[in-house]
Amino acid sequence: MDTTTHSTSADRMAAAWESRAVWMVSVAAGVAAAIGTEVYGLLARGLGVPMRAGNIGAETADPITVGMFAMGTAVGLSIGTVLAVLVARFAARPARTYLVATVVLTALSMAGPLPAGDTPASTKAMLCGAHLVAAAIVVPVVMRRLASAPGRGARG
Repeated sequence: MDTTTHSTSADRMAAAWESRAVWMVSVAAGVAAAIGTEVYGLLARGLGVPMRAGNIGAETADPITVGMFAMGTAVGLSIGTVLAVLVARFAARPARTYLVATVVLTALSMAGPLPAGDTPASTKAMLCGAHLVAAAIVVPVVMRRLASAPGRGARG
């Protein structure tokens, strides 16, 4: 019986990403998340979820147009990339620190749609779901990269 381990293409791809700069991994994951949230929004639209939302306290809602999910994800991505780079540089346990920060920030971000004026409950729930979709795509990828970062404690 052959006991030699062979790496799969997925293992090789993961190893290649672990050697990339943190910002590159974050941006690549963010692009995937932008696509994922846009597809999610299109599916919601196809299922009949009303595509209109108002600002907090607004009396009228504005349409949620195609592309807005990707754009919103890109805004979050810029903040998340800065966070990942800072965590990689300064945290003793970068992957854990990033996870805790992103869980808190994702929970806080979902509070945004809830008080939206003139917005159906189904739309609010769908918008909160979009935040979860983006986090589910980005966080594990960036965490895996940060797990290979030495952390502040290892730098002496």
